[in-house]
Amino acid sequence: MSEISESTKNLIDKYSFWQKSLKPSDSAPTIHVDEVASKVAAFYEQIRTIIDWKEEHLMRRAAIIRKLKGRFLDLELNSFSSDNIAEPLVLELIRGGYFPNDRIEESKIQDVQKIINKYVFILKHSPENKKGKVGIQFYTKLLEIAACEIEETLAPSIKEMALMDYMFEMMKARIKVNEAIYEKNILKREPAHNAFGIPTSNAERSSVGWADAGGEKDIQIYIAVQQSLFKLDAPIISYNLIKYKYPQWDKPSEEELFKISQNIFKILQIIEKDLSCPIARKFYYVCEKYDTPYLLLGDILSKDDIEKIAKEIQDPSSMEAKVQNAYVKRLKDLKAKIKRAAIYSTTSIFITKVLSLILLEIILAKIFKGHINITALSVDILLPTFLMIFLVTTIKPPSKKNLQLVILETMKIVYKKDKIDIYEIKLNRKRGLSTKFFLSLIYLVGACITFGFIYWIFNYFKFPITSILIDTIFIALILFAGKAIKTRSQELTIEEEPGGFLGFMSDILLLPITGMGRWMSNTWKQYNAIAAFFNALIDMPFSSFVEFVEGWRYFIKEKKEEMR
Repeated sequence: MSEISESTKNLIDKYSFWQKSLKPSDSAPTIHVDEVASKVAAFYEQIRTIIDWKEEHLMRRAAIIRKLKGRFLDLELNSFSSDNIAEPLVLELIRGGYFPNDRIEESKIQDVQKIINKYVFILKHSPENKKGKVGIQFYTKLLEIAACEIEETLAPSIKEMALMDYMFEMMKARIKVNEAIYEKNILKREPAHNAFGIPTSNAERSSVGWADAGGEKDIQIYIAVQQSLFKLDAPIISYNLIKYKYPQWDKPSEEELFKISQNIFKILQIIEKDLSCPIARKFYYVCEKYDTPYLLLGDILSKDDIEKIAKEIQDPSSMEAKVQNAYVKRLKDLKAKIKRAAIYSTTSIFITKVLSLILLEIILAKIFKGHINITALSVDILLPTFLMIFLVTTIKPPSKKNLQLVILETMKIVYKKDKIDIYEIKLNRKRGLSTKFFLSLIYLVGACITFGFIYWIFNYFKFPITSILIDTIFIALILFAGKAIKTRSQELTIEEEPGGFLGFMSDILLLPITGMGRWMSNTWKQYNAIAAFFNALIDMPFSSFVEFVEGWRYFIKEKKEEMR
């Protein structure tokens, strides 16, 4: 038998603690919502899921952010009272199906209320907010971080954090930064930022009770691990980074809370700088390539009898069989997720983007031509669907060779090894002006060919110019969504993707329009008219209606009890 590494033993202990935490306490009262009201609310939330579609694991927090914004209507917070927000918020989230009914302890409501009070205090006492120097973006960022803390309180991510910490420790030992990166001051060996006037060096930080945050290399590894392992987005990574750098964040003293409020703008700027590091993609590439063994190990340890599993994995042959079974199951689940993502993303694009553009096209057609081109409208509707179907069908599963590589890499992290693999982060080779000009020219030519071909096709079939513009936008959006789904499909892939002439040509021709789709998709998030309509005119009235239904149900129940 091989000896399991100490890091793996610690991970097993944390998963054991997680499994014990799942067992409900018999004595503690839990939150209950009416089943009928819950079904009505859950139906509405399914509609919102299509409109605000995101990755599945981000949907719950997106709902928390949306509902927080609905309750924080007074941005200045001068006359705003944050008392008694937590209970209706938590009840609304449970009714919507984001948290289980009869499982969350009632004491959690007070915990959520304390979190809300903390962030209201920070907003009220932030000097930049008082001076009016920061706008909606600052407010939104802080609200997103508050939503992360609320989600963590209601559904602690014990096993996810354990797996991220495990991979983080492993990657810290394996990733090496080339000296040229330090010499050019792209990264600093010590933490470079100081939000509270806290000493920068780790020795000085320890002397005042603050955590050793490691150098900027460690910060970038921590970010890359979260992005690769669980596809976390900027708000949750920001929240985890704040906790990593400032452990007192969750339960600060009055003095610490005041310091936070005075420096919150600077803290968020520091986090933003960490997230936008110029070589962050290099760290992500390494972590993304080698995250599969950690995901599979997490799946193996998530089984019921963890003590039995801990003994079985001491035998490499038993471990190999478990890795293979976990790989097959995750691959099957991944295929289902890809299909679901394709359906939801296409539907979301159609409702929030295509529908608005089609309405625009109808208006323009009425103004300029006096009639509507039914053929053009039909293409507008069918094109996104068929293009997404084509993109999904072209996604190939990993090869058999990939499974062997996954098993090998899993063995390397689970058992003690005298020698570990090293992954070096290097700078790209410097290109001369002539090379840059030549590459930019190729990119420009590729863009001209792609957009020119799209224009030629639609113009050949006598489509009006408005339809050509709108259909080009549709194609760009779908190509970007398809690219994201294809990237997700490579979640389990360790082997290098084979290159070829066709792949090279498709990159030249499709990257420009895919880039346009990415830009438009990100821009649309800020100006989503359909989502804004739901938020302003439907969300709050519907929430009030569901609360009325629940109140009426309880009233009827009381009257029935009186008749007995």
